[in-house]
Amino acid sequence: MSGRALLDRYEASLRELARKDRLRTLSTRSGLDFASNDYLGLARSKRMTGAVAAALAAGTPVGATGSRLLRGNDPEHEALEAKAACFFGAERALFFGVGYVANFAVLTTLPQKGDLIVLDELVHASAHEGARAGRAEVTAAAHNDAAAVDDAIQAWRARGGVGRPWIVVESLYSMDGDRAPLSELIEVADRHDAFLFVDEAHATGVYGPDGRGLAHHLEGRDNVVVLHTCGKALGASGALVTAPKVLSDYLINRCRPFIYATAPSPLMAVAAATALDIIAEEPDRRERLARLVALAGKRAEDLGLATSGSQILPIIVGDNRRAMALAQALQAHGFDVRGIRPPTVPEGTARLRISLTLNVGEADVSALFDALAGEWERTQ
Repeated sequence: MSGRALLDRYEASLRELARKDRLRTLSTRSGLDFASNDYLGLARSKRMTGAVAAALAAGTPVGATGSRLLRGNDPEHEALEAKAACFFGAERALFFGVGYVANFAVLTTLPQKGDLIVLDELVHASAHEGARAGRAEVTAAAHNDAAAVDDAIQAWRARGGVGRPWIVVESLYSMDGDRAPLSELIEVADRHDAFLFVDEAHATGVYGPDGRGLAHHLEGRDNVVVLHTCGKALGASGALVTAPKVLSDYLINRCRPFIYATAPSPLMAVAAATALDIIAEEPDRRERLARLVALAGKRAEDLGLATSGSQILPIIVGDNRRAMALAQALQAHGFDVRGIRPPTVPEGTARLRISLTLNVGEADVSALFDALAGEWERTQ
């Protein structure tokens, strides 16, 4: 077999994706930002860049160059974790290099053999991957349906399940912009002696007192684990897992993605710690974002489109080709709006994902919806 023939099956798979209008390509950022998760505009914050520059000048290394259990455990990591635990109201926080890895790490380590993981069907792909790679039984429940979660646990118990259930949700969903029924879910968790694992990726910094997230009232409980992404509203990178100390100690001792990975850059720990200070001390950022959300919601309603009430506004198109054509047309108008297709979202729900950030203003939001109104009609 020739070397080229070894690649045939991959080329065939790519051709099939193209036939379904699902072929992905990379493109650099350009135009007004309606695509990033930099909700509070912190990625280029002078206060954050100044903190990183000061840390460099003081001798903080660029890279950790080792795992946390070896020489990669820097004072900056420990300072961030202590600050985050206090800020979010948890016993302990652990800093991971990437949010995807943090989700995967928790779900391959904490749920044990004999346990049950109940995933919201629309939870992040990293949670699905971690659950499948772990030792617990896995099932999915209908989106944002606490009764379905309760039913899944009861059915598992009836089949002889004797371990601990783990309920896994996002507090604010990344593609729909809607909120999980956390009050109902914690009641289900308490009733079944279950753990609740909440991914606050898109809520941290934006919602809750001082930006502490939608699950802020649950932090510190023995049966709650929370993930706070640092690479979205906090404008840095990495993720913080907040949990009871015993679970954090267990991750340090048993979690392979934590034990064997090179630690995150100490500079990112400095950036994330500074971001926590900013979101606590500059509430006007959340207020300005709320005004953009309200404006975008009003403009969407004027077009007869559904709204989410959050900074993530999905415009459901349905057809893959039309969704991408609309995205490209808006990009040509100078708006960085991306089309989202299956399998990231369910079949038949291809969409524009409009992300509202402080990198744009009210005039920009109005101009985007003016352009969308014209292109929506043109592409019918």
